[in-house]
Amino acid sequence: MSSKLRIFLLTLFITFFTVTRAYALEQPWVNDLRKLFLANATTIYELNIRTFNANDKNGNGIIEFDKDEESGNFINAIDRLDELKNANINTIHVQPITPVGKTKALGTAGSLYAAAGFDSINPQLKSSKSSLSIEEQARKFIDEAHKRNIRVILDLPACGSYDLYLQQPELFVKDKNGQPVVPADWTDVRLLNAGTEEKINKDVYNLYKGFVDMALELGTDGIRADVAPLKPAKFWQELIEYSRKRDPQFMWLAETSDSWVTPLSSYGVYTPYNKLLEAGFDGYYGSWFNLKNWKTADQLYKYVKFNKELFSKYEDKKSVIGSFATHDEMSPILVNGDKYSEMIAWLSATLPLNSYFLDGFQTGDKYIYFWANKKAPKTYTDDDYYFVHRGKIDIFNFSRKPGGNNYDLLKEFLISVKFKQVIQPMITNGKFTPLKTTNPNVFAYAISHDKKTVLVFGNLNFSDISECKIKVPKFNDNLMTIPIKLKSIPVFKNNRFNAKFEPGEIMVLLVEGFSI
Repeated sequence: MSSKLRIFLLTLFITFFTVTRAYALEQPWVNDLRKLFLANATTIYELNIRTFNANDKNGNGIIEFDKDEESGNFINAIDRLDELKNANINTIHVQPITPVGKTKALGTAGSLYAAAGFDSINPQLKSSKSSLSIEEQARKFIDEAHKRNIRVILDLPACGSYDLYLQQPELFVKDKNGQPVVPADWTDVRLLNAGTEEKINKDVYNLYKGFVDMALELGTDGIRADVAPLKPAKFWQELIEYSRKRDPQFMWLAETSDSWVTPLSSYGVYTPYNKLLEAGFDGYYGSWFNLKNWKTADQLYKYVKFNKELFSKYEDKKSVIGSFATHDEMSPILVNGDKYSEMIAWLSATLPLNSYFLDGFQTGDKYIYFWANKKAPKTYTDDDYYFVHRGKIDIFNFSRKPGGNNYDLLKEFLISVKFKQVIQPMITNGKFTPLKTTNPNVFAYAISHDKKTVLVFGNLNFSDISECKIKVPKFNDNLMTIPIKLKSIPVFKNNRFNAKFEPGEIMVLLVEGFSI
């Protein structure tokens, strides 16, 4: 089916839904992020301001300021907001905007997550072409996002840079030799001492409170807490309650997973995901990044069930993001090819979760930088090598704007995100039902609500063709069935769909007047 026909069909069945909303853009912005997130209604786009709209004129992948090239900043980032709006992105997750460390650094610009301070803004993100202060530039970017009905989440780094340690060593955890602790293998940061459940460290708490104040004053709508398990639940509880007194809709997302079981340092605390949710976080990353390792449909079904049962344990609603491909994950193209990215896009559109995409995902960026880990002719830190993580978006250097040239994937991305917007009432209120198949590699599920059903079939085998029969209870040929994502039409016979899947193929159908 051609993309033009699919877009036409998508437009056609919009009339079957009530998806109207009046945007009074002249009215003051009112944060509604928690409400949307807890209804699985956010489509989140993760971006790094430093690269988001970088101008690499000679195309060598690195920003060279002495050649009149410009790295990403708050002002030129505004130019891409219409692109996100037109792609139906309604929330952006902005990677850290705090100052970065330059001592014992990684990369020639310094890691975004090596925070040298928590209550000020990284001067690297200021445009020299504007007379506004950096705070005014940041506020303007956020205001412009709001004008386009895009909410803004700020990233709160988990650790402090070595520079910050030299300035305030009392804020950090020390090992048995009195040296600051390096968590995991993050050699450019040191572990902050947030205290314990019995007694939180008020000095570190006040450091983070300063960040919350800054985020609220800039007009942001929520915070993503980097490696949230590194701090006690009580620490987060007090901070979240503090923010909610000023903005009840201020949303908190914890970077944590039910797959994480090993503390990052024997010297620090480790708070598991369930305790973080109890502390007041609205949601967490979950373990959707494990999709690349799943071989059977049961693994997908069990994880949906796990999250539903987990969230039912809390008095307040909770949710999860589709953490299939974050900045910590290898590019999906490198993992399982184009089909894997397509599968991620359509699972994000049809599963009960908040969609989440990394800048460059939609055009198939492999995040391969030819100058990676080579000696740099110029550096702005004490590291004179272009340090990068292979296959992951660059957060260490002044590098190119993310993006690839996979326009077929872009079409799939745009259609899938629009489709989620259209069926949002089904995602929010519908029933998720796994369907029986004759092939363990093939998943099949239905989302039903208000006499409408979305059917999703997919092949987790990315190497071989898979054939199977799929039972859809009470389905019949007379129902109005709209193909949304199909390469070949499955045949319905003897109360079953007979389908043949290419490696990694996913199929999506919309059925009117039918519920499971």
